Amino acid sequence: MPKHEFFVDMTCEGCLNAVTRVLNKLGGVQFEVDLPNKKVSIDSNHSVDTLLDTLKKTGKNTSYLGEK
Repeated sequence: MPKHEFFVDMTCEGCLNAVTRVLNKLGGVQFEVDLPNKKVSIDSNHSVDTLLDTLKKTGKNTSYLGEK
């Protein structure tokens, strides 16, 4: 399964919870959130576009950093 890394402009625990909530709703993903560095690493067979659109549902500034 490819591992993708995203930048998500998270500043607090609430932001982390929003990311966790949208990714859990998507399903079929394993992820790690690095709050201090504002990064989310996702193991998933979903397309990068799907993952990016899902993360954008948090309302946070989000961008794709590449495969890890």
